[in-house]
Amino acid sequence: MEFSSRARQRHARLAGDRREQYPHSLQFYLEPPTESISLVEFESFAIDRLRLLKVIENLGVSYVRSSDAYKVKLETELRKLKFPYRALAEDDYEARRKDHISHFILRLAYCQSEDLRRWFLQQEMDLFRYRFSQLTESLMQKFLEHVNLSFEALTARSLPSIQSDERLQPLLNHLSHSYVGPDYSVQKNTGKISLDQIDALSVKSFPLCMRQLHRALRDSHHLRHGGRMQYGLFLKGIGLTLEQALEFWKKEFIRGKVDADKFDKGYAYSIRHNYGQEGKRTDYTPYSCMKIIMSNPPSQGDYHGCPFRHSDPELLKQKLQSYKIPPSGIAQVLELVKGMHYQLACQKYFELTHDVDDIGFSLNHPNQYFTESQKLLSGGREPKKEFNNSGNFQQKNNSQESINSSSTPTSSNAKDDTELEGLEAYFTED
Repeated sequence: MEFSSRARQRHARLAGDRREQYPHSLQFYLEPPTESISLVEFESFAIDRLRLLKVIENLGVSYVRSSDAYKVKLETELRKLKFPYRALAEDDYEARRKDHISHFILRLAYCQSEDLRRWFLQQEMDLFRYRFSQLTESLMQKFLEHVNLSFEALTARSLPSIQSDERLQPLLNHLSHSYVGPDYSVQKNTGKISLDQIDALSVKSFPLCMRQLHRALRDSHHLRHGGRMQYGLFLKGIGLTLEQALEFWKKEFIRGKVDADKFDKGYAYSIRHNYGQEGKRTDYTPYSCMKIIMSNPPSQGDYHGCPFRHSDPELLKQKLQSYKIPPSGIAQVLELVKGMHYQLACQKYFELTHDVDDIGFSLNHPNQYFTESQKLLSGGREPKKEFNNSGNFQQKNNSQESINSSSTPTSSNAKDDTELEGLEAYFTED
């Protein structure tokens, strides 16, 4: 867009006037924004801030808040994001505008339930605490003199008017369980996994939610719709072709109460639908962690969902014990679950089952879990220790050795380990 000389002068004058809205780099977000913005800007602002708050959550559990190590790590992570915090401190109007607007967008997205509100407030408080600590003494004093500390209740009062807006409400609902990582609907390893490998893979490289679904399918030879969707799309994401998926589900279901004809008429269509071969021809994407956590909770007889979010803590403890997780590790996982850090609990489960102290990435997707597990098992990082059946740690002699588990299927034997070598090597490719 081009401006005439007069228009540029007017634009500059208006921008100067509007800078008075943000006299400081830090604010308490007491007044909501009133300007009009495009839906594109609305969504991009929200996604950028959501990425920031995810980083804040991860570091807040991994490090002591306000420690030097925490600040150094957070500073490093901030440089990687699109949030212009350097500009915020430099009287940059656009940076402060983005900070202001994005905060209120996520307020709308996260005020819709108590769990969402609690998570949002915790991350925003940690972010504010860090940003306040970075101010010089004079700026701290200036800020404290400027702000009004009176309190007014939550954003939720605005919901009735927002919910009637057909443009915004779907975006807000989506943001509260939004996934901002890679798309796993298409994998470069499509067709490179054989059906014979799945039992072994479920023990070595499946996140707990998918391991639970696989075990339930093998035991009962059936899964309800929620389980079929969650597990079926995950298998698609790790590389199963449509033909493999049809064979996999059909073989398992006919071992139960479903005959071949009933499967072909009642279940095959939905599998083809997930692969974009029926209906609207949509190529469906595997579920992210947030989608699993925040939508369609399991009921009696269901096995889908997130075990860290939806399982009774005592049942979760028993499951982890059956997988030979040491007591100290179980205590760490349960503490994260208690704090509602479900993805971080899964991240800790990854570390415990792969013998690493720090996985070095934020876990946001079951298929990410699988991919990173395969990279690690192929020798991408040397595990430091292993635990035996009594829960004691001992040195590991072979980085390819799988973790002992009483729940390992009978088909998880030397033959499967040999078959896995080629698959694991594949994930070391660039």
